[in-house]
Amino acid sequence: MFKELAPYLRQRAVLLTVTRLEDEQIRVNIVPQKLKDGENAALTTPLTVTGTADELDRELPATVVNFVAAHLDLKNTLDRAKAEMDAAAKAAQAEARSKSKTQPAKVVAKPEPTRASEDAKPVPRVTSESPRVAGLFDSPEPGPGPGLEEEGEIATEHQEEFGDEDGEGEAA
Repeated sequence: MFKELAPYLRQRAVLLTVTRLEDEQIRVNIVPQKLKDGENAALTTPLTVTGTADELDRELPATVVNFVAAHLDLKNTLDRAKAEMDAAAKAAQAEARSKSKTQPAKVVAKPEPTRASEDAKPVPRVTSESPRVAGLFDSPEPGPGPGLEEEGEIATEHQEEFGDEDGEGEAA
């Protein structure tokens, strides 16, 4: 069994626990340890095997070989993927740098003042306020119009006829 674990032990520490259960059963736990914080948790997936001593002697070495092979393949795959992502990021940065170097800088030239523009008087700016839209409860401002003259005439006639000042009253 230790011969099978040797390739994995080159990569990381392994915690090995062996526990006796009831009915002659033995449980073997192989728990890979984290090498650093932030490491992929899949690389520390444990293996637990339970069986009799004869079953473990017979089947544990092959199970450990498969376990170690799966972990080493996973580590290699993760390392390869990380290397490819790093290379792609460096290539993208290099491409962005080369694009920024090849694009000409935009220069805005000020037109030189001409004699005519120097002699010209500055034109005052006239700003007009936008017309205000009346709200639902706004009362219209009285202004000159045909309706007001008629109202004034009616009020005068009313005062003459009924003799009260406010234009209200009953006919006598």
